[in-house]
Amino acid sequence: MNLNIVIIMGRLTADPEFRQTASGTAVCRINVAVNRPKKKDAAEQEADFISVTCWRETAEFVSRYFSKGSAIIVQGCLRNNNYTDADGVKHYSYNVLANNVQFGETKSASQSSGQPAGNYQPYGYPAQPAAAPQYGAVPAPNNNPYVPNQAASAAGYGQQAAGYPARPPQASQPAQDPLRIGDLGEFEEILSDGEVPF
Repeated sequence: MNLNIVIIMGRLTADPEFRQTASGTAVCRINVAVNRPKKKDAAEQEADFISVTCWRETAEFVSRYFSKGSAIIVQGCLRNNNYTDADGVKHYSYNVLANNVQFGETKSASQSSGQPAGNYQPYGYPAQPAAAPQYGAVPAPNNNPYVPNQAASAAGYGQQAAGYPARPPQASQPAQDPLRIGDLGEFEEILSDGEVPF
């Protein structure tokens, strides 16, 4: 089994470098500074600077909405870009090929509360609907049969928008009685004979 998944969260070190290939395909290169865990005796925070390449819609999204200092979350895979130059010297480098890009926290939010802003969902937990657009991700199936009537809420509270069915009434659930356990005497008799009942 092979696995090549990279998830990084950091800040752009410069504005995105957007260009198009000769065939018109959008490509964008960014560098992301990712802080390392701070050591107790370290005077400064150390960081890794990771090169990321985005293609097509993801490239257009990054070039349009991100700039130097923007917080970003990138999910992708690691690619090596090894080559031999004209002098025969072998060069080794790696970069991340982005599959999914999301907004990270804003500077003002991190300074005021230290918590991610917006609708950040840690990796490994079920994804919640995001307020910010995400590009490159495969949408999860919607298992919820009820879709809120957004046009009705835009028309005003209590008013129904034309052409949309009214929300089905919600039946109130009766209060549940506490669990009633009947007579357990017959079980006490089975257990008291010293034999295992199965």
